Amino acid sequence: MRSLLAVALLLGLANLTLADIHDPPSNDYGPTRKLGRGISNLLYGVAELPTTIAKVNRDEGNSAAGGYGVVRGVGRSVMRIQAGVLEIFTFPFPIMRGTYYPVLESDTHWIHAGYKEFPPELGNESKYPYVRHY
Repeated sequence: MRSLLAVALLLGLANLTLADIHDPPSNDYGPTRKLGRGISNLLYGVAELPTTIAKVNRDEGNSAAGGYGVVRGVGRSVMRIQAGVLEIFTFPFPIMRGTYYPVLESDTHWIHAGYKEFPPELGNESKYPYVRHY
């Protein structure tokens, strides 16, 4: 009887000590972010074309930008638009390894390839202040 009481007490205390991460790192990436990312990629995916041409022009010159930059920009635009369509249609489902992470491979660990989560902004980027503070 004592051992049964000890087991019941142990199981009761073990149930109270269960821990859970209340805000896991993947919580930022949910279905609503995936839907928004898909819509952004579909609507603004063509911004990859002038951005890629300008980047190739800056890094490798005018001749490379006129040929290689255009071809690479079109390819990146098509990939981003396809990813946008896929993310719009699959936004309720966690398809990337059981999470809602982006379909396109991140540019963090690639030097000359990979994609940011959202399409590039053309012109002045709004995330930077327009006035310098000294």
